Amino acid sequence: MTAPNNAQFKRRIKNALQDQNMRQAVKKATAILRNNRLKAAEERGNWNAWRALGKDIREHVIANLDYYLQEFAGNVRRNGGQVHFADSANDVIQTVSQVVTAHQAKIMVKSKSMVSEEVHLNKALQDSGVTVVETDLAEYIIQLADEPPSHIIVPAIHKNRYQIAELFSHVAGEVIPADTPSLNSFARRMLRERFLAADVGLSGCNFAVAETGSIALVTNEGNGRMVTSLPKVHIVLMGMERIVPSLSDLEVVLNLLPRSATGQKLTSYVSLITGPHQQGELDGPEELHVIIVDNGRTNLLVDPEFRSALHCIRCGACFNVCPVYRQIGGFAYGSVYGGPIGSVITPLLNDDLQHWGELAYASTLCAACSEACPVMIPLHEHLVRLRYRRCKAGYTPELERMAFRTWGSLFSRPGKYRWAMQSGYFLQRPLMHGNHLEGGPTPLAGWTNSRYFPAVAKEPFRKRWDKLVKEVQD
Repeated sequence: MTAPNNAQFKRRIKNALQDQNMRQAVKKATAILRNNRLKAAEERGNWNAWRALGKDIREHVIANLDYYLQEFAGNVRRNGGQVHFADSANDVIQTVSQVVTAHQAKIMVKSKSMVSEEVHLNKALQDSGVTVVETDLAEYIIQLADEPPSHIIVPAIHKNRYQIAELFSHVAGEVIPADTPSLNSFARRMLRERFLAADVGLSGCNFAVAETGSIALVTNEGNGRMVTSLPKVHIVLMGMERIVPSLSDLEVVLNLLPRSATGQKLTSYVSLITGPHQQGELDGPEELHVIIVDNGRTNLLVDPEFRSALHCIRCGACFNVCPVYRQIGGFAYGSVYGGPIGSVITPLLNDDLQHWGELAYASTLCAACSEACPVMIPLHEHLVRLRYRRCKAGYTPELERMAFRTWGSLFSRPGKYRWAMQSGYFLQRPLMHGNHLEGGPTPLAGWTNSRYFPAVAKEPFRKRWDKLVKEVQD
């Protein structure tokens, strides 16, 4: 990833707030997903008990990750698959390139994989002459738009159907109507040719089952099964934390994931891939390569304060309830992983609090993300810890540090506090509009340009309270 500076982060936020089409699309979609999750959780019953069980499973796995990775890798090999460990993004690209080159592959079809986005795999392969085709509908849309995903579950959440129809029409060379059946029909027609011509298929991994060496894929489109069964070679990109110990544990997380992500009881397709094509089987790849990816995850694993961020099952529920994400969308974060979970893991995966640590401030600390998380990750607490670490490391602006020193001085001395409140009322008068402030110098304008900043009361509460006490006593 390219490290953004503070000015770029603020510029992206400003651009997002001015993009009304994006904001309306994100607001509408996240509201639907959020309400669906609440309904599905209520129908499941004992939702917090299920969350606690999911938390226990993920906590146990991460605490014993070396054991389960070894068990999983051994079982993959026994099933006829090949296992590769990749420490960095470059290692992932190099390993995939070696498999592609060995088979002289020209076309790769992909099912949705956030790890491939994380390491910028598509660009590396395309630069080497390989045609890479995203086959998940939303990923296909953003590939045509040359954009990164803006949501961990719904990558094209920021686009409406008219924008999608415009993209498809440009590719088709004719007008594609902006109705769902026409858009789906066009995508199906275009992608089926690619499925049949592809040399290699690449997928992500929702969960890896240690006891069987199986890859579990959870999708709502048939593209996942086409990608993993039609090409002669199947490559799996798997974050090293994506393990569950057993099939019974898989059942638990499969109850949590679709309900938290889209509000479904079960997704349309749940695929368990155990090794390559075996004798007597009708379909499946001749080779299966599983690439287990670190790429900064060890930074979280060895940090007790943030290790629970690895419990994430990538449902996106925290995105859908976050008041910041719902206003600025995914692009403003500048990272493949946006929303509350992205604000936590991005600085740690990159080991870069200086440039990425400011993402922790893209939060109101309302704790809605922690409440929505199906495995009980305390996301708002992690965000506070990141802010503390960034401040302690000296990466916060001098003006901000000066402001908090002044605030501490005033609020620790009653006389100074009363003087400041009284002075504040008179100093704010040029900016007052009714009962709130508008405009003003930086950094005040950062607040007043996008939301109401309540005016300081003419008569402070303490003074009013003293009067009330006196009236009662009289």
